Amino acid sequence: MKTALPLLVAMLLCGCVPRIEVAAPKEPITINMNVKIEHEIEIKADKNVQTLLKNGEDAPLRQ
Repeated sequence: MKTALPLLVAMLLCGCVPRIEVAAPKEPITINMNVKIEHEIEIKADKNVQTLLKNGEDAPLRQ
């Protein structure tokens, strides 16, 4: 009887194993992001390029 009691307790404890289940959701996960992007482009050109742009010339400068 003394050996049967610990054996019975051990068997009962092994039967109570917690169960963890991971499952994917049925609906897709949506992430709403409100993002405002502002940018500024600054172009610096030397005087020769500015002259070409003002005159509308397509030929390169020759020195």
